[in-house]
Amino acid sequence: MAASPSPSSAATTNIMLAIFEKKTNSVDLYRPLRNYIAFHYSEREAQNLEDDLETLKQFRSNIERHSDPSLPARRDLFQSYYKSLCLVETRFPISPDQSHVNTLTFTWFDAFKPKNKSSQQNIHLEKASVLFNLGAVYSQIGLSYDRNTVDGRRQASHAFIAAAGSFAYLGENASLKASVGASVTVDLSVECAAMLEKLMLAQAQECVFENSIAKGSTPGVCSKISRQVGLYYEEALSALNVAPLTQHFDKSWLAHVHLKAALFHAEACYRYGLELHEKEEIAEEIARLRIAINVLNEAKKNSKGAPAQILDAISKLEANINRNLERAVKENDRVYLMRIPSLSSLPPLPAFSMVKPMVMNEVLDASKEKMFASLVPDSSTKALSRYTEMVDEVIRTQAEKLQQASELTRVRLKEMGLPDSILALEGNFSLPTNLKEDVEAVQISGGPAGLDAELQQLKDLRRVNQELLVQIEELLQKEAREDSQFRSQFGTRWTRPQSSTLTKTLQDRLNRFAGNLKQAAESDARIERSVREHSALMLILDAHPIESALPTLARPIMSFDQNEDAVVGSLKQSLRQLENLGAQRAGLEDMLKEMKRKDDILPKLMTFTGSHEDLFKKEISKYDHICEEIAQNIEAQEQLLLQIQAQNDDFSVIFNLEDYKVSCEKSYKQIESAVAKFQEIKENINEGLKFYVTLQDAITNVKQQSDDFVMTRNIQCREMIDDVQRQVAGLSFQDNKNTGAFNSNYPSVGNQNQRSNAQPTESRPQTPYYQSAEQPQVPAFPHPPPPYGHPHQPPPPYHLPSTSSAPYPPSQVHQQPLANHDYGQPAYPGWRGPYYNNAQAQQPGSAPRPPYTVSSPYPPPHQSGYYRQQ
Repeated sequence: MAASPSPSSAATTNIMLAIFEKKTNSVDLYRPLRNYIAFHYSEREAQNLEDDLETLKQFRSNIERHSDPSLPARRDLFQSYYKSLCLVETRFPISPDQSHVNTLTFTWFDAFKPKNKSSQQNIHLEKASVLFNLGAVYSQIGLSYDRNTVDGRRQASHAFIAAAGSFAYLGENASLKASVGASVTVDLSVECAAMLEKLMLAQAQECVFENSIAKGSTPGVCSKISRQVGLYYEEALSALNVAPLTQHFDKSWLAHVHLKAALFHAEACYRYGLELHEKEEIAEEIARLRIAINVLNEAKKNSKGAPAQILDAISKLEANINRNLERAVKENDRVYLMRIPSLSSLPPLPAFSMVKPMVMNEVLDASKEKMFASLVPDSSTKALSRYTEMVDEVIRTQAEKLQQASELTRVRLKEMGLPDSILALEGNFSLPTNLKEDVEAVQISGGPAGLDAELQQLKDLRRVNQELLVQIEELLQKEAREDSQFRSQFGTRWTRPQSSTLTKTLQDRLNRFAGNLKQAAESDARIERSVREHSALMLILDAHPIESALPTLARPIMSFDQNEDAVVGSLKQSLRQLENLGAQRAGLEDMLKEMKRKDDILPKLMTFTGSHEDLFKKEISKYDHICEEIAQNIEAQEQLLLQIQAQNDDFSVIFNLEDYKVSCEKSYKQIESAVAKFQEIKENINEGLKFYVTLQDAITNVKQQSDDFVMTRNIQCREMIDDVQRQVAGLSFQDNKNTGAFNSNYPSVGNQNQRSNAQPTESRPQTPYYQSAEQPQVPAFPHPPPPYGHPHQPPPPYHLPSTSSAPYPPSQVHQQPLANHDYGQPAYPGWRGPYYNNAQAQQPGSAPRPPYTVSSPYPPPHQSGYYRQQ
């Protein structure tokens, strides 16, 4: 029968080891560091850092004097001082070198052999000693808790775990640095740090074992925990028995560790035997208990100097083991008759660790400390620049991958016609962006329906110009008739020049204007024909919305397997998944940028004492998880695009997508042709409107000149009548001379123009559409044709050019008279009247404005040749 578990003697043991702090000599940190700041930076910087220097000085003083006996306060002091030393290390080079801080010497004594000491002019000894003392204080805190309670055992275990972490941190980060190039005491060696780490883990695991017994855990669980306690003690004992730790510790330490290792090995065998007994595996139980007896007997041989509590625990455990062994042997002899296995054939007892050293990186991280923050050495700045380049390279590479993935998605979907074909099936299809913008511009400008109103504007403007020409012709004819009547009445006494001589240039210009209007009328007719001929083509542009004129994608009339909805549904779902992947990529890119924005490792650089490359490798790894997510996103997209391609193939077959695409392309081309024709006609109309408005300005100017000419001739006429009447009445010879002088004051138009020879030479722009023949230059006084104003002769028709190619001929607006010609060139815009060469005739407000000056809202995309000025 199974034996009830009796209380373990180990569970009642209440003795553990704590470590005392290392002692040190006083050191003044304030003055050497301040002098270094003032010399290498500035006195002002030294004054700004007074508070930091005082704080550092106070830390060192408190460590030396044990000002606060509270263990938690000492723990916090060592942690704060260690962080400060990390900041000092990166900013103040402490060594015998003349350019460094060379007046500081740190001295520390061995914690286990106080007579031994070590002195160094570097900060590594100081940091290692502080870490040692931090682990020692944690061990003292663990020993201070009452382990007769569950909470006390738990808190003690946590304290020993922290002590183990401190010693592990010492061995990994400070021991080797402190020993390079100088001697250190044995307590700061890597071997000692490792031994103390195992010792603290053993005591932490021991607390866990005590709690397991207290809460009644199964014998199997207790056995595994107990065996791990023994293993930790055995590792510590092995370190104590080899150099450099051998002979360095008191014999009581070795006896303590040796007995604890044996005690918990035997305890594990005892608990494991209880579990075997419950399983009726009596033969192995007997073997395990015999191993426990042998372990205890061997340990008692080296029990000199061991604490009585441990010896008492061993005795109690040995009694329990013997009692169970005796019972198991009797049961086997009487009942089970099993063969007892040899002790050497048994496998090792299973063990399970419940503790591990505390990770001290965060506890001792000085990157968030503000002490000496304003001192940034050049080396740290350069290292930061290097790390920034590494981060930028990561972000650039990943951003390119994301952009390529998005571009690939866009191209692949466009090749498959998605999602346009799905939208078309739902009635939401739209024109390509460029074509839609062109159609909207056409509709905004009035569309094909608005062309009729603009054609009417052309007619109205042409009529206004024709009416102005008729008014000018009638005015000049009237003046010519009056001059002819007086010439017939007075005969040779009527000595002023004939009207036909003076108005020849005006008549030539009127003839050219009339010819221009005739050509313009022909251009208007061609535009009207073009509108009529292409009205059916352009009718599509009046559709609102324009998509209503496009073909529709409809479901097949006949369906054999009724799977249209399933195909469409699966394709839509895949497109939504693809859209989600795109949104995820955008989020990942934002995460990269935000991580970079927050990634400031300068504080860590200022406190890190190892290789910068190691730090960079560790820090850059923060981006690895985002890079992995980007790679997974891109891979998922590739798989999804393959799936969409297969689904779209099914969709295309069911809905005859190829025929639909052909119909759409045909509609696009029709709309493009309609837009192009509309733009062409619109441009021609715009040119016509501009031509007529400009020509109206020129005709209005000529009308003003004609009015001035007629008014001047009327004044001359009255004066000549008075003069002739005086001659008839027998006026004096002097009056005849005056008359002759007056007659000589009738200037010719050519003379008037010669006085106005400052006008620039007229330019004649060329037009590719209906090139009009160049008008011959007329001299000042050629042999004139019969004057238009003869009372017995009707006015001749306008002399039109023989050939013409432009729809709207040049309006002569920009032509100016040549300096040496009289009325041989058109008058607009710089021409002056022959008798009144004043500026008033050219003022903007001197002539009525044309009635049509509205410009087209549609910008012409090209020049058609209609109405191009020459």
